[in-house]
Amino acid sequence: MVADAATVPEAQSIRWNPTPDELRELTERMPNARLTNFGNLNVQTRVTARSSASTYVVTDNPEAHSDQTLSRREGARLADLQDAYIRGQEMVVIDGHIGNDPAERVRARLYIEAANANIAGMQHWLYFDADRPGPGFEPQLVVIYTPNLSVPGYPNQRVITVDLEAGVTRVMNSDYFGESKKGGLRMWNALVDARGGLAMHAGCKVVPTPRGDRTILIVGLSGTGKTTTTFTRQNGSSPVQDDFIALYPDGRVVGTENGCFAKTFSLDPKFEPTIYGAVRRPDTYLENVSQNADGEVDFFDTSYTQNGRAVFRMEALGGTHRDVREIPRVHHLLILNRNESIIPGVARLDPLHAAAYFMLGETQGTSAGGNDEEGKFLRVPGTNPFFPLRHEQQGNRFLELQSSCGFEAFLMNTGRIGGGDTDPRSVKVSIDHSSAIVKAIAEGTISWHRDPDFGYELADSVPGIDDPEILEPRHLYERQGRAGEYRDLVARLKEGRRAYMRRWDGLLPDIASAAG
Repeated sequence: MVADAATVPEAQSIRWNPTPDELRELTERMPNARLTNFGNLNVQTRVTARSSASTYVVTDNPEAHSDQTLSRREGARLADLQDAYIRGQEMVVIDGHIGNDPAERVRARLYIEAANANIAGMQHWLYFDADRPGPGFEPQLVVIYTPNLSVPGYPNQRVITVDLEAGVTRVMNSDYFGESKKGGLRMWNALVDARGGLAMHAGCKVVPTPRGDRTILIVGLSGTGKTTTTFTRQNGSSPVQDDFIALYPDGRVVGTENGCFAKTFSLDPKFEPTIYGAVRRPDTYLENVSQNADGEVDFFDTSYTQNGRAVFRMEALGGTHRDVREIPRVHHLLILNRNESIIPGVARLDPLHAAAYFMLGETQGTSAGGNDEEGKFLRVPGTNPFFPLRHEQQGNRFLELQSSCGFEAFLMNTGRIGGGDTDPRSVKVSIDHSSAIVKAIAEGTISWHRDPDFGYELADSVPGIDDPEILEPRHLYERQGRAGEYRDLVARLKEGRRAYMRRWDGLLPDIASAAG
């Protein structure tokens, strides 16, 4: 597959693949870029989160997609509008690869206004380097990006069009870097599906244990602790991939990015020393991170947004990471759910329960999804808001893969037990708790018993966790005289899950019934 030939519309001028120093120089010219006390650049954007309400798949067969669509005729009109705008702009081209496996990597290109050079610099860090970048490079996937072009008639005068057949995503009137990153990965999702694999919104790590290296995938929506869990170093574990991987029927994991797009809110060197060190490098790009008049960064200030971000290359981690091409086949998969009621710290899932919880994609909403999602209880199929086909295909493919690969699957709560953070009766599932759980899963040191309400297995004990109520929330509710509340929560959660699963006509019935 090669993207549409018009991947570099005519422009006033084009800078082909500037060096990192040149990209930084262009970013320094931006009026909304500031130097931090770390010596890197921090850009404050107008748009602070993904624009799902403004994103459309271009197709004349809307029934093939779960997400909103627009016609090919309208897609062509918007493309002409953007191309006409570009003719008067200075533009930048960044060529690279999604993935580094020679058999699986995908040639990709970003074409963006030079006025928003930070996005080009950030995308350059995430792409694997192209062998022969430049006018002769033939991309399979292209993102054409005009952050300063308003489009009346669309939500917030903003539109993102996704043409899977052409391999082209067009972004208009958003200056949030996530639209560049997601633009390529969303189309890559469809390529992986066509190849018989499953694209997962997941981190990947390798944990050394007495029984050998164990490859673990960490699946979760933004804000559930996916990056933290990936980079926490049990037994000197090594991060492999931060955000997106593909899993194939032989258990082989394929990576996507040569860097990380890490959340910075509440970044603490005690719990995330590797990320903290990478974020402080002069060549790291920051986006929407709070800083004072003297340039000092404050990772805990939320006056503008909680969704501050940092982009850095994997090499910024100081050699702690592993190359995805050199790791064992997958052993364990963790599904993260940032819950605030009755989800245990960990539960072991049989294949049908695993496919059901993967498809449910439950979490408590965070700032990563914008103000409309923050604090709400969300369900996103496959925890993957970027899958551009029928969403139930993810659940069905997941069950196929677990059957063929034989990995263990677990549900993990990274939130609280018994109530929200303002409820004095609640207990926090801390980073230390989650780290102890991951270590015990990798080492195989947990014994299990069946939960009578949900059918999954609960841990009898976990080395390093002294509070049994983290592992079996029913005990907390009973101790506090809230047994009736617990039963009501069980009933409501089951009914909500059953209703949600009924939305997906093509989902295998056995998966749908396992959710309740």
